[in-house]
Amino acid sequence: MPPRREPVDMFDTIVIATDGSASVRRAVSVAVDLAERFDASVHALYVIDAGDVETAPDRLRDEMRDALTERGEEALAEVEAATDREVTVAVREGRPAAEISNYAREVDADAVAMGTRGRHGENRFLIGSVAERVVRTCPVPVLTVRQLEAGTTDSLLSDEAA
Repeated sequence: MPPRREPVDMFDTIVIATDGSASVRRAVSVAVDLAERFDASVHALYVIDAGDVETAPDRLRDEMRDALTERGEEALAEVEAATDREVTVAVREGRPAAEISNYAREVDADAVAMGTRGRHGENRFLIGSVAERVVRTCPVPVLTVRQLEAGTTDSLLSDEAA
């Protein structure tokens, strides 16, 4: 009979990538639940898309950056409000997929959690989704959490299922 191994925690550090959209709320809930189950530290990251800033008229770039920074701080505050755990927050500027992957590497994350429908409309089809790029390039496992259809309830996350 092989020797018994000590249980190993699967996750010590979880990064939650947020864009503040409604679609990421379910991913936040799932990631926070995962962090609580494995007693993992939680990092929340918001990336200001440099492309959005660079395409703004010169005279509006600073205002655009400030507005996106404020939106990011609000998105990060939503993650902090979703848990009693301490959350390390960060705002970065650059290409979102690259910044998420770099941040995960920097904090030695065990997983990245994110929603799959942050971007909407034509832009998503022309550029490709950020979640897809992170899944393809991130050095750690990526947990993508699909947004539910309107009017659908999530029994996995309800208090009754606990």
